[in-house]
Amino acid sequence: MTRRAIPWLVLVGILVAALSLRAPIIALTPVLPEIIVDLDISSASAGLLTTAPVIMFAVITPLAALVIRRAGAEIALLLSLAGVIVGTLVRALPGFGSMLAGMVIIGAGITIGNVVIPVIIRRDLPPERTAVATAAYTATLNAGSLFAALATVPIAASTGWSLALLLWGSFGVIGIALWLVHIVRSRAWRSAERTSGEAPARRSGMAVETAALTGPTPVIVDNRVAVIVRRPIVWLLAAAFATQSTVYYAMSTWFPTILLDTARVDAVAAGALASVFQGVAIVGAMIAPLLLRFVGAFYSALLLGVCYAAMAVGMLIAPELAALWASFGAITHSSGFVLIFTALVRVSRSDAEAATTSAVVQGAGYVFAALGAPIMGALREASGGWQVPLWALTVVVMAYTVALMSAMLVAFRRR
Repeated sequence: MTRRAIPWLVLVGILVAALSLRAPIIALTPVLPEIIVDLDISSASAGLLTTAPVIMFAVITPLAALVIRRAGAEIALLLSLAGVIVGTLVRALPGFGSMLAGMVIIGAGITIGNVVIPVIIRRDLPPERTAVATAAYTATLNAGSLFAALATVPIAASTGWSLALLLWGSFGVIGIALWLVHIVRSRAWRSAERTSGEAPARRSGMAVETAALTGPTPVIVDNRVAVIVRRPIVWLLAAAFATQSTVYYAMSTWFPTILLDTARVDAVAAGALASVFQGVAIVGAMIAPLLLRFVGAFYSALLLGVCYAAMAVGMLIAPELAALWASFGAITHSSGFVLIFTALVRVSRSDAEAATTSAVVQGAGYVFAALGAPIMGALREASGGWQVPLWALTVVVMAYTVALMSAMLVAFRRR
């Protein structure tokens, strides 16, 4: 069988879009202490700012799947990027209400992107390249997070935090430009195909069938949902995704503040150290395929659970080694993401079922992930420190380890 060429414009478009799917949320966290003071809000309210997008992930996921099915994958991704840009503009308006509304809009836009990009990867990339493309996509998500965590404080020092946050909408503008070029090219190719009566020569690595490029994509099929939710593996994956995302968003929100309170560093140093939590994740995404190959799924899950526990406990007993603990956490959340979605594809019996299962896992998982940051903020205010919140996070890590190991055991068992 002839291998399909890689559609490079599609791949680059995916990676640029990925930069917009985490950075607008993570950019908020290094300047959260300043936002709390300037807007005169509580820690729990501040936690709600980064939780609002996660709530949207849970609520909008079924609607996002419907948008993809009705509008087509490319148009859905354009809507995703446009939503991020609009939300970024609204967030820049004065007041807590505008900031919260902007984060809600950003979350809605990102939700569509979360669902549609795996669909595009599965549909447009050669099958033998999908694992590498997924790892590259995951790495780019974390690269955007790293850049946002590292650069926001220095920019805010010169321009103020409001303008610094506004600048992160530029990735969305570039992404829209790339996808518009792709849509124009694919439609021109289809027009040439109709005119000539046969497929034109493949150009610039565009090896996918153009009839599938801009047409509607069947993502959720209603009569499949009832069957899928009765499968135990779906709920094991949802539990693993929920607990992992809870830890990730809670720590992404509060890591700089924890460092300010416990490690006695300034805001710039806290932002730089917190960026490790996002930066090392780029490497973690590439480690996951190696772990699966040489260690196996079950022991990979066990190793990741130990790394997550090391992060939580390490921040309790030795916050001065935050860079080390952040590295453990970064490897875990990015490698775990790849493991969960690799298992999801493995247990799905068709592309449509894989997409539906993905929507169920993400929708259910983000319901719980949305609670992480506000609960940590509330526990901090109630207890007067970070000991209680970090111990609570350790309990969540234990649940994550059990869920991920169980899911890997079921998904990768011999058939």
